[in-house]
Amino acid sequence: MRASSVRLSDNAILARMREITQRFLTVAATVSLALLAWGAASAAQVPAPRTDAPAPAAVPVPAANAGDAAAKHAKRTACLKDAKAKKLLGADKASFLKNCIGTP
Repeated sequence: MRASSVRLSDNAILARMREITQRFLTVAATVSLALLAWGAASAAQVPAPRTDAPAPAAVPVPAANAGDAAAKHAKRTACLKDAKAKKLLGADKASFLKNCIGTP
């Protein structure tokens, strides 16, 4: 048998590639349509939200809490800056921050 008889021709290779591509596209289209149908069926089963229920009232945050939070943040930031300046690490840093910030 000659080596040239074993090789596939360019046309045969291209035909095989087209066949593989068509099979892939057919499978992809089938899966896409199945997922679309499944999504539509599951969306149809979701109950509509009730419109007659009253909306939950928003809980206002007192202004004092907002100011306290800002003050705590500023104090913590200053303490962290001091700890960094003193090059504290680990337990020493934790102890320093606890004392600097103060526990309520």
